[in-house]
Amino acid sequence: MDILIFTLVTFAVVVFLNTQDQKRRIALLGQHLGRYRIEALMEELAQGYLRALGENDPQRREQIWSLLAGSENAIADQFTRFTSEFSRVDETAARVSKIALPWAARLFPRAAFDLREAFRIHSRGIADAVSPAEQRSPRDKAFTLSAELFLMQHTCHWFCRSRTVASARLLKRHQVSHAQVLAAVSPATRRAYAEMTGI
Repeated sequence: MDILIFTLVTFAVVVFLNTQDQKRRIALLGQHLGRYRIEALMEELAQGYLRALGENDPQRREQIWSLLAGSENAIADQFTRFTSEFSRVDETAARVSKIALPWAARLFPRAAFDLREAFRIHSRGIADAVSPAEQRSPRDKAFTLSAELFLMQHTCHWFCRSRTVASARLLKRHQVSHAQVLAAVSPATRRAYAEMTGI
């Protein structure tokens, strides 16, 4: 009976600590993201891309792609500014644990990566996807930019909750797996992300 009580108490303490740690991370990220329209722009682009891809009239499709260029540039600009601001966050507070345990990022810093560096990788990937220098077709640009944005969103959820929760949310919201998103981002993003996370 004593072992059962000890196990229940230990479990309750772990759940409490994990909840407190998650609240801290969510508040930190929310405090910085709240100043930008990144989430609203992501939604705008997702809906716009679906409209453009579903449009049969080539002229109308081109008009939609042209209108979306403003939102694409806006999200790249906003994410660059957000990344610059977030880079001032303390390194200890910006660790993302690869281990799904409370306070693991603080207790095992070698089993963590720096969220500030992750955002720099995502910022470069988003900016490159939008850049006219890449000379992608509107459809290819939409595909690459969507993947870059989905991977960035996955990183945010990983920081706030865990990698498992982030992957489940990605699948539920966008009907794509983490592996599919990684395969769709630019090779530069994929390499830098793999080097940082070990995935």
